[in-house]
Amino acid sequence: MSIHSALRCCALLASLLAVGCAKEESSDQGATTAAKTTEKVVIYNWTEYIPAAVLEQFTEETGIEVEYATYESNEAMYAKLKLLNGSGYDIVVPSTYYLEKMRNEGLLQPIQKDKLQNYGNLDSTMLNKSYDPNNDYSVPYLWGSTAIAVNTQDIDPNTITQWSDLWKPELSGKLMIMDDVRDIMAVGLTVAGYKDNTTSEEEVQAGYEALKELWPSIKVINSDSPKTPLIQGNASVGVMWNGEAYMAQQEMGSIAFIYPSDGAILWVDSFVIPKGASNVDNAHRFIDFMLRAESAKAAIEELGYAAPNTAAKDLLDDELKNNKIIFPDAEDIARGTIHQDLGESVLLYEKYWEMLKAGR
Repeated sequence: MSIHSALRCCALLASLLAVGCAKEESSDQGATTAAKTTEKVVIYNWTEYIPAAVLEQFTEETGIEVEYATYESNEAMYAKLKLLNGSGYDIVVPSTYYLEKMRNEGLLQPIQKDKLQNYGNLDSTMLNKSYDPNNDYSVPYLWGSTAIAVNTQDIDPNTITQWSDLWKPELSGKLMIMDDVRDIMAVGLTVAGYKDNTTSEEEVQAGYEALKELWPSIKVINSDSPKTPLIQGNASVGVMWNGEAYMAQQEMGSIAFIYPSDGAILWVDSFVIPKGASNVDNAHRFIDFMLRAESAKAAIEELGYAAPNTAAKDLLDDELKNNKIIFPDAEDIARGTIHQDLGESVLLYEKYWEMLKAGR
């Protein structure tokens, strides 16, 4: 082979190698780009608060992957979001008083209602509340109550009609409460003769003193799965959310849920988008998906909470529509209380709550 032919061969070989490398590099870059552009929505929510099948259906229909983290209390959620300055998550689900707090502190971004085709499914009576006028920053997801669940095999439900009945000696060592400062302090305030949402330290202290008397009767504190101690027989009566009582009743028919005559605690949990959300469009797509009648119906049926979705309620069978655990009577609603944002005064509640848990 002549030197010219050899040079031509070397040049050709180098060219082929360059093309191959370029193709390989292009392929690698394509894979990297695809990885970077995987659609997702990052949700921070209560435990067991969206049916798994609904999440799977959302991803199947949209191709958007759901990253899901959970919390046990509004306080834990708020602390995390505050630490991250409103970033890290695309959707969170606060209750009324923390929605108000987060809105006032600028941790949320406005809801773009023009992206929510199913917004009209919402019950208008559940909109435009004082904690978020015009629902500029929130879309209600589920609402419910905190009241008293009883295992009727152990306790006669007719003996429990008001909050103070929990102080009866025969319930000592049989009681479960949640690790929820506002709910449980509200119970103490009611028994002490005061109103929820007070900012008087004297009154909050009176609620603390009432709960201090109750404390020896408490066997379990559980907010992750309040139904579990009743199902497992570790408690006979529990202060819990109505959906937890509903799910417990599905496993053991002996569970009754009692709305105290002196007022249950009512709440609404709403979808909000933190100010630092990275996937805002996907967050709106997810919220709109959850506003579908079928999605809200699935949540009601599986979780036992009420959805403020008139289209979904129309799809329920009569047994669920008339289930008082899910849908309390108008009288029970009228007697109920809703937590408000207390500003710095919430530190009073937290102070006495921590004293209770520390046995002081």
